[in-house]
Amino acid sequence: MIKLFEDDIKTTDRKSSKGNQLKFERDGIWYKADNLGYEGLAECVTASLLHRSSLEENEFTDYEPETIEYNEILYRGCKSHDFTDGWKLITLERLFLQNYGHSLNKLIYSTFDHAERLRLLVDQTERMTGIKNFGSYINKLLTLDALFLNEDRHTHNIAVLMNDKGDFHLCPIFDNGGSLLSDTSMDYPLGRDVFGLMEKAKPKTFGDSFDEQLEISEKLYGSNISFSYSEKDIDQVLTKLTDYTTEEKERVKEIILQTKRKYEYLFK
Repeated sequence: MIKLFEDDIKTTDRKSSKGNQLKFERDGIWYKADNLGYEGLAECVTASLLHRSSLEENEFTDYEPETIEYNEILYRGCKSHDFTDGWKLITLERLFLQNYGHSLNKLIYSTFDHAERLRLLVDQTERMTGIKNFGSYINKLLTLDALFLNEDRHTHNIAVLMNDKGDFHLCPIFDNGGSLLSDTSMDYPLGRDVFGLMEKAKPKTFGDSFDEQLEISEKLYGSNISFSYSEKDIDQVLTKLTDYTTEEKERVKEIILQTKRKYEYLFK
């Protein structure tokens, strides 16, 4: 457990579509308190299973569970190391606003064709940053979103890194707390049929369904990630998350096994 104070709170433009989550930083470690359910569980499980993927270790952010005390209240949550290493994190929303003077979110939603919407984002990001493989990066993000039902991928939590010379670099994948039906306060209460809730989960940016987003990204940029985790791996990860209830962990396991069966072609 760590006790954090008002001076540790960090406000950024990495917003959630579901409200403000308490975020803190101290000595190069970031802390996030659960806000609507088991976001910390979702972050930790997703990160752990990414170790059983084709991603390199520096391509994603590792999360560990942490109990946070703030203002005499205990929160479940998670922590991660600051991955910026002296670079500045620039969300795509901010990048487009600085370069074009208007919201990327507004630009995206004025483009009704979903494939053209994704192509526009990738082409313009590559033009502004000089990054050449942003399409494959986006495919990795949208593959993870389909596999873990992350419905909170938006223009505030897709980002690039920039140094003081103005050079740009791909950003490690971060912010998967909206995955695995983690919002038990509003949209996905515990005790409901998990398969019905999975049907309800939808992405918000590049398509009307996770299948559509994934299909569009694969047609445009290919399939750029594979996985190898098993049921045993899932059990080992969940066993370590002692702050979370058996009901929460059983639901998460069922979701992961179901999407693993659905996207079997992604597993080697």
